Amino acid sequence: MERAMTNATPSWARWNVFAAGVERWVTHDVLAALARAAIAGVFFLSGRTKVDGVLTVTDGAIELFRDEYKLPLVPPEIAAHLAAYAEQAFPVLLVLGFATRLSALALLGMTLVIEIFVYPDAWSTHLTWAALLLYLIGRGAGAWSLDRRLGIA
Repeated sequence: MERAMTNATPSWARWNVFAAGVERWVTHDVLAALARAAIAGVFFLSGRTKVDGVLTVTDGAIELFRDEYKLPLVPPEIAAHLAAYAEQAFPVLLVLGFATRLSALALLGMTLVIEIFVYPDAWSTHLTWAALLLYLIGRGAGAWSLDRRLGIA
């Protein structure tokens, strides 16, 4: 048994050297930039389906909130506008790395609403979104951001 452990050690040592090299390249700054871009793309593209032009909310978006989404306590006209504006503004802020934690928190709130009230069976997709957003909330925007440039935590 001891001999098997001794023979395995060099393989693990090589793996550990490789892993240490990857860790030097895949820094928080790289992960934060990728997370910001990835989750921003999801929400921004969704928001673009709700508007014509820059920010004119479509009748179809309002109907979607009336017939399919059916959020409690919020009229569909207001919900459609809020969602469309949030899905346009917060992703842009994330890409810029400006007010990153606040933007990620707002999109996490939107994710929770979608999960609870709209598409509860899509939990695996929403969990993926939540993981990216929680990473940004917990660790911040990274070095390649306006937050860092402006000294915002």
